Amino acid sequence: MDNIVSWSAEDEAIIATNTDATECKRCAVELGYWKDDYIPYFIRHVDRKAPEINRGYYARVRAMEMFIHQFIERCGTKCQIINLGCGFDTLFWRLKDSTQAVGNFIELDFPAVTSKKCHIIKRNKQLLEKISNEDGEVMIREGDLHSDGYHLVGCDLRCLGEVRRKLEAAGAGEGAGAPPTLVLAECVLVYLRPEAADALLRHLAAAFPRSALLVYEQCNLGDKFGEVMVRNLSARGVALAGAAGPPAAQAARLRALGFDAARCWDMHAVWRALPDDDRARVEALEMLDERELLLQLNSHYALAVATRSDIFADMDLNA
Repeated sequence: MDNIVSWSAEDEAIIATNTDATECKRCAVELGYWKDDYIPYFIRHVDRKAPEINRGYYARVRAMEMFIHQFIERCGTKCQIINLGCGFDTLFWRLKDSTQAVGNFIELDFPAVTSKKCHIIKRNKQLLEKISNEDGEVMIREGDLHSDGYHLVGCDLRCLGEVRRKLEAAGAGEGAGAPPTLVLAECVLVYLRPEAADALLRHLAAAFPRSALLVYEQCNLGDKFGEVMVRNLSARGVALAGAAGPPAAQAARLRALGFDAARCWDMHAVWRALPDDDRARVEALEMLDERELLLQLNSHYALAVATRSDIFADMDLNA
């Protein structure tokens, strides 16, 4: 039985990073980096961010979308997405507006985050109507939301038993009967202690034999630039308990935890792999004076892709 974990000051500081990320995304959306009609419901007003921040968020969102589309192309829409540490992410609604809405979409985060997200969804018809359908109903109780094909649940990702119970309640299934599953983990595992993150990843690899995992988080924090990043977060009460090493080490870790294959790139490599016309359009949006700063930022974030099942083995930056 898992121990009940009380929320600490550090937990509250981690929860606050969701607001920061949402503000950065809205700023980039307002400047035309990508289209997102739903993010204004989650954050009302933002100050303008530095061009390198906007461009970094664009690369993150664009790369995640590329791999999500690759996943759906390989297995069709009769699959599920599990979004760990979802925050105020709007991916569910954006997929609903495309031809790539999936059969089941499950989001997990701290109850403080999911409760607020539930409240925002409930009071905005444009969000709520995409969740409900003619025959379905939306059930909101104690900060969790369940509907036909979308589930938003609060839990502590450090407590594996709780995660398993929440996934079961959301209809995720396990083993051979589980549908093809894509797990997203953007800037979440880095906040877990290594033993908790490893236990979670090991379970996911075992539970979903037809799956892919996308992990986006900080890396290479051992140099001076990384030390400044760590110090700045520490000043806000956030410790990177699970800070990852270089991309090659991240890929090796995922393979050791039960995934059949894993690749990892720093975000500079990801940026260079984006289509030329995408990069040209984005580079024309804002003047970038601090090119060296963008390069440093990109070398301290990484995107990893780990897979189970041969159907996903060829997911790649250039696929």
